[in-house]
Amino acid sequence: MAGSDMAYAQDVRLTSSARTTNGFAMQWSNAVAGQAYTLQTRDRLSNSIWLTLDSPQPWPTVQTQWNDSISFTQAVRFYRVVGVKPATRGKLLSSSLTTNFSAFTLNLFYLLNSIPLTAQYGVDCYKVVYETIDPLGGRTIASGGLYLPHQTGINWPLLSFSHSTVTQTNDVPSVSLNLDAFAGVAFASVGYASVVADLLGMGSSPGFHPFLHARSEATASVDMLRAARSYCASNNIGLNGQIFVTGYSQGGHTAMALHRELERYHTNEFTVTASAPMAGPYDMSGVELNDILSGRCVPDPYYAAYVLVAYQSLYSLAPGWSNLLAAPYDTTIPPLFNGNTSGTNINSALPCAVTTILAPALISALTNDPGCPLYQALRDNDLYRWKPVAPIRLYHCNGDQDVLFANSVVATNSFVAQGATQVQLWDPQPTADHSGCVIPSLTAAKAWFGTLKQ
Repeated sequence: MAGSDMAYAQDVRLTSSARTTNGFAMQWSNAVAGQAYTLQTRDRLSNSIWLTLDSPQPWPTVQTQWNDSISFTQAVRFYRVVGVKPATRGKLLSSSLTTNFSAFTLNLFYLLNSIPLTAQYGVDCYKVVYETIDPLGGRTIASGGLYLPHQTGINWPLLSFSHSTVTQTNDVPSVSLNLDAFAGVAFASVGYASVVADLLGMGSSPGFHPFLHARSEATASVDMLRAARSYCASNNIGLNGQIFVTGYSQGGHTAMALHRELERYHTNEFTVTASAPMAGPYDMSGVELNDILSGRCVPDPYYAAYVLVAYQSLYSLAPGWSNLLAAPYDTTIPPLFNGNTSGTNINSALPCAVTTILAPALISALTNDPGCPLYQALRDNDLYRWKPVAPIRLYHCNGDQDVLFANSVVATNSFVAQGATQVQLWDPQPTADHSGCVIPSLTAAKAWFGTLKQ
């Protein structure tokens, strides 16, 4: 039987609900003019979390009805409607030139740093600010870096590169020419109009960064592509319609989420030419969770702590930190993610075995209860239960001890099992660790994209 809990959006009233042959249909009143809605569900009212429903259309919706196509194999299913302020997604709010590089300067940099790349073009670097949606679908803003080859008369392919893990809000491409920004520059120097979205809670975007939250990674990245396309259209910069998607580490997770989002909701607007997610944690509820529970000493324990802090903010996993973290970490860890502390400094405040920081009750729940809120949140951010259509190559080095190679094995096997015909797993340097795999992966992805680029 399906239940309903519709009192969460102000002035929204459930007007009808009915079980149908293929699910559960609901209607509600549109009491607030111009409001949009996100529908969420959970399977029990206590010790559970609200999850935004998958849908055959982009969310949030401006409609006041919904049909949830579910099979009634569970005893109870609760729903709520969240009213949000609608956004003009991808609307370009501002743009500014931050710096530029000549091809000579770039080639000197590549030579001095042993980067196997030759710049064909100089690059102009811009910061863009645009309108997008938050994790509940409400209006917010975000920023990112836009990198354009300094050459007229050519229609460029558009490429999204997604950045790796960042804990400092200003250590992002729109603000700092960091390594992730330079990946965008590098792709532009060989003939792509490239973008690197800061993502929510970073750069000019308000609030806390929803780390490894697949849906907001995807929506912010889609809207960054839209903002870039708008800038190019307004400045007589030609684009040829090709879309390439890539990213490393957290950026691998983001790239996978973006590819899924584009093929699920935006095929009338974008056609993915190819994607190359690299070293991403695609199996959050399986490989990553099992690795955490193994008790092994990990190179960067702040990754797991970051997930826990972000998911508590996003999903309200527990009433307080003492339910999630063992003392004294329940008071020492959350303040470290203040947007000003580096991952290196956070690591120094943590033991290398993540189980040491977790509350014993949480470890027990993660081990024994598939309805555990944290497990449900992790599963909500898995990225292998879909079927990619465009060619996809997963790049990952088997020596990676931060994000285990098994993540890419699980994703590849799942895609193949679901009938994907253009999926491959590449190990560009089997003995390389997480940081050592960056350049080999980027080099291999760039070479592959080059065979498809028009």
